[in-house]
Amino acid sequence: MATTYRNTVFEVKLNALAHNYSFFRKKINQTTKMMAVIKAFAYGHGAVAVAKKLTQLNADYLAVAFIDEGVELVKNNISLPILVFNPNPEEFEAIVAYKLEPAVYNLDFLKEFIAFLTVKGIKHYPIHIKLDTGMHRSGFTVSNISTLIKTLQTDTIHVVSIFSHLAASEAENEHAFTLKQIALFKTLSKQLTEQLPNTPLLHILNSAGIINYSEAQFDMVRLGISLYGSSSLPNIQDKLQTVGSLKSVITQLRTIEKGETVSYNRKFKALQKTVVATVPIGYADGISRKYSNGKVLIGNQLAPIIGTICMDSLMLDVTDLQVKIGDSVLFFGNGYTVEKVAKQLNTITYEVFTSVSKRVKRCYIE
Repeated sequence: MATTYRNTVFEVKLNALAHNYSFFRKKINQTTKMMAVIKAFAYGHGAVAVAKKLTQLNADYLAVAFIDEGVELVKNNISLPILVFNPNPEEFEAIVAYKLEPAVYNLDFLKEFIAFLTVKGIKHYPIHIKLDTGMHRSGFTVSNISTLIKTLQTDTIHVVSIFSHLAASEAENEHAFTLKQIALFKTLSKQLTEQLPNTPLLHILNSAGIINYSEAQFDMVRLGISLYGSSSLPNIQDKLQTVGSLKSVITQLRTIEKGETVSYNRKFKALQKTVVATVPIGYADGISRKYSNGKVLIGNQLAPIIGTICMDSLMLDVTDLQVKIGDSVLFFGNGYTVEKVAKQLNTITYEVFTSVSKRVKRCYIE
């Protein structure tokens, strides 16, 4: 017998987020500021709700990837300063209108932004300078530091911070490379700071870096994936709490005979009489088709996904399990970690979190 409701939710425990934030807050110096990274819809957890909780926790800064993410926060009365990692010139008006603080990583953008601010008669607008110390994704390099220094000699902008990004802070075998990045950051940031009228905040550490390279805290650190309860460091993972749990329910049970098939292209063929459970969640919700051979948790029982995952639903083999329509199905979260799911998908936890579609309802628990 089928039901007519859809009860798929991404349950977010804000008290767990607070626990993780506090854990890392204790790992840094009292004078070191904390920037919380909430890009990509707060890694899938819901940016506005997470930002409000971080405001209560006295975070110093927020960081997003794109302008529209920052605009959404401001429109929802988030008053913390917001760094935007990937701004573009077409959005200068929105940057200023919503008082967002752009990361500047190339000379063309910097010159265009200064020209825009000059026309508007704006002075001392806050920006953040990004240096490329080895990630080679974006940022000013050694070769253009002298030109950067000359371009910064204007009262139109105000350099709030200078930062860089570690490429392998979690990798033990890349310790020497990471130390080289930190050393280069020190050198380049010193050259810049000596030519500025103020002393900018310096930051290079991400979640793993906070633990592995605590001597390089500088003035601020950036807490990203570990804020949500995931760490690539086993000794830290055990101390964090799961923030997000993806859940759905069984909406239909049916029995098929030996030789019958399930889902598109008949990729699953029953080797015996099989009880099949249908769950209203699919790849449009963030369950990768690569997970077609994965497992989910029903109570304390693991159930394998069978057949091809559909856009809006998937099927489970529950032949040997005690289940009924309406039973909760856990895809990841407490009791079945996102790390296990990521390993089965041959990916990272970041991708699993951020793949959860916005059409999946977020349910917030204090």
